[in-house]
Amino acid sequence: MSEVGLVEVEPQQVELQDSNKISKCTDVADALGHGNGLNNSGNRYKIRMPVDRYASEYNMNHPKRGLALIFNHEHFEIPQLKARTGTNVDCENLAATLKYLDFDVRVYKDLKLREVQKEVEKVAMMDHSDHDCVSITILSHGELGYLYAKDCQYKLDIIWSYFTANRCPTLAGKPKVFFIQACQGDQLDAGVTLAERTETDSAGSMSYKIPAHADFLIAYSTIPGFYSWRNTQKGSWFMQSLCQEMNQHGKKYDLLTLLTFVAQRVAYDFESNTPDIPMMHQQKQIPCVTTMLTRLLRFTDK
Repeated sequence: MSEVGLVEVEPQQVELQDSNKISKCTDVADALGHGNGLNNSGNRYKIRMPVDRYASEYNMNHPKRGLALIFNHEHFEIPQLKARTGTNVDCENLAATLKYLDFDVRVYKDLKLREVQKEVEKVAMMDHSDHDCVSITILSHGELGYLYAKDCQYKLDIIWSYFTANRCPTLAGKPKVFFIQACQGDQLDAGVTLAERTETDSAGSMSYKIPAHADFLIAYSTIPGFYSWRNTQKGSWFMQSLCQEMNQHGKKYDLLTLLTFVAQRVAYDFESNTPDIPMMHQQKQIPCVTTMLTRLLRFTDK
């Protein structure tokens, strides 16, 4: 598919957070050593759009699918966080699934926050002109609004903000897909029993703007405030379902359709089995998707 149309992006202000402080700066991507889609005077400039303005699907016909980073956290320096037994099964299964979908998979184990940021920044600095998209997965502990690296907690936006259109221009207009396997709280979902039913194109200007935060999708294993379940031998419910669905239908359906069926698998096929802990017994889970995608995303054959 030919590259048509130009896109303008605007400068933005973002927050940087580490375990000790939060600081604000404008055009922080330059301060961190990589481009942000702005010229030297700080003004916006135009970036080549990888697909027709009103195309219904993303252009997945670049020479390469793109990078898939998996940050797998099993052990932590934080005393109250237990080892995440079973996460390596998730990691291995997901790596195999993403390779099947033609991603170049890179796995990182038990990194500290600064190390995570360093690897993400390195990828954001790359030229992704020949890539369809990028994918980042985080397997870790979490609570409402926060994830955990090996040494401290952090907000997800300090990871995905590296890939906004004004900070990573060669991914502008391309999908940025995040999979998050982590708790978002400690609430439990006991579920509700349902009884069986017994009743019987490309018009417009060639130059246009897109939001800097367009074309992201973030799939969480559970809804805000709730527990996320993991089997110590088979892996987490969400990752089991995600890998099964993408292995079976990953090149057939678009991603949002796939994630709908992932939610169906998690919701209907799983229930906790902890009879020795009645409060945790027979609990349910439902994934949650936040999408800023502007087109259908299909992992077509390479």
